[in-house]
Amino acid sequence: MAKQVKEKRFEQMMGELEQLVETLEKDKLDLEDAIATFERGMELSRECHKRLDQAERKVEILRTRPNGTVKAEPFDADGGEEC
Repeated sequence: MAKQVKEKRFEQMMGELEQLVETLEKDKLDLEDAIATFERGMELSRECHKRLDQAERKVEILRTRPNGTVKAEPFDADGGEEC
């Protein structure tokens, strides 16, 4: 089933995750179906977090130096300056 997750786009996975949450909140599922739904949601959640972490590492901030040149610097999620 993990292969199925990797083939989907991030937005598709988030949409499916939202539907699963709604199902768990609104539908009266039997225990087995509720557990299967929860497990699928956790799988999607882990893959979404993984992809967000990968995207964050790829993000670079372009900074203009005093001499007018532009330098790409790694994104610092914990304390970087805002653009």
